[in-house]
Amino acid sequence: MTVSYDKLWVILNERNMMKTDLVRAAKISTNAMAKLGRNEDVRVGVLVKICSCLGCTIDDVMDIIPEE
Repeated sequence: MTVSYDKLWVILNERNMMKTDLVRAAKISTNAMAKLGRNEDVRVGVLVKICSCLGCTIDDVMDIIPEE
């Protein structure tokens, strides 16, 4: 399975936030943001911080794409 954080980028765009803004607001590492940018796995704690900061759920920021 792979993950996609495309929904997160849409939310950031709608709110006129840059990735660096989210890093500061959610207090996540730049390394975690880099992993998100490459659609790599990140810790659930990182996703929880992002969702708390943005006022959304994990379903709102990511998709799990099954392999065929």
